[in-house]
Amino acid sequence: MTNLKKLGLTALAGSLVATTAYAGALDVSGAAKVSYSSGNNGADNGNPFSMTRDITFSGSGEMDNGMSVSYFQMLSAGSISSSGITIDMGDAGTATFMNGASGGHGIAAYEDKVPNAAEQVWDDLDGESNGVVSMNNANTFGYGTSFAGVNVSANYNKQTSGGSAYSIGLDFAPVDGAMLFLATSDKYAGPQATTDETTFGGTYTAGAVSVGIQRTNIDVSTVNGDADRTHLGASFAVNEDLSVSWGMSTVEFEDGSLSDQEDSGFSASYTMGSMSLTAAMNSSDNVSGASGTDDEHKEIGLAFAF
Repeated sequence: MTNLKKLGLTALAGSLVATTAYAGALDVSGAAKVSYSSGNNGADNGNPFSMTRDITFSGSGEMDNGMSVSYFQMLSAGSISSSGITIDMGDAGTATFMNGASGGHGIAAYEDKVPNAAEQVWDDLDGESNGVVSMNNANTFGYGTSFAGVNVSANYNKQTSGGSAYSIGLDFAPVDGAMLFLATSDKYAGPQATTDETTFGGTYTAGAVSVGIQRTNIDVSTVNGDADRTHLGASFAVNEDLSVSWGMSTVEFEDGSLSDQEDSGFSASYTMGSMSLTAAMNSSDNVSGASGTDDEHKEIGLAFAF
């Protein structure tokens, strides 16, 4: 029995050595953030302190044909939150397979392009999903390339319900400091039903100031279910470490009985090496079109990257 064990271990060791010769290396990075947040009008929402902790494993290698392959896997609080494979084909573009992330392809990459220092003006509010584009990013294929100065990307997701979703987005810089973008998607929403989304806008940076405007249209099959969002904002880099921003958005509902939802927010960030201190204050009037229903969110966070 002892000899058999030695033989097995020797064979295993030889197998591991042979495998290692073709294996790449994984790099590890991480981030931790401690936050204090308060809800609407100081309402008691439990312990206001929280902590996010992320660890990301990433690696890459080059194939014989010159293409490169990279992989990442992020763990949030010990559980896999996102992962993905990217094949860089040089001038032929990049192909991705993502789970829990967009990979920078399709409409999800244009969810909100308006400049901000720390948080979008709708983030963490009760009506944050109104008028904001979305795309199922579970096991989604993506592709992106550039030609004639235009960046084009698309993605495709096969849903377990039998339907599918796809989107395409593009952006280009007409002049230095400016970017114009357009993205659209079509998503399965049940038998004989789809949700169509379109978002477009532009940003411009001159010196320390960045401004942006974005318009989003969401067309659903449900009667009176459409929503349109107009969002604008600006950020200012006080110096290389400190930035501040302000923004506002208005969501108009197809249902005439609903009032416009109006969101606004202010945020700031200060970075010193691997440490960043952020603060944000967002508020919303007429949440989801309900007149007189308001919400607000304040948050301060201290984050470290390593």
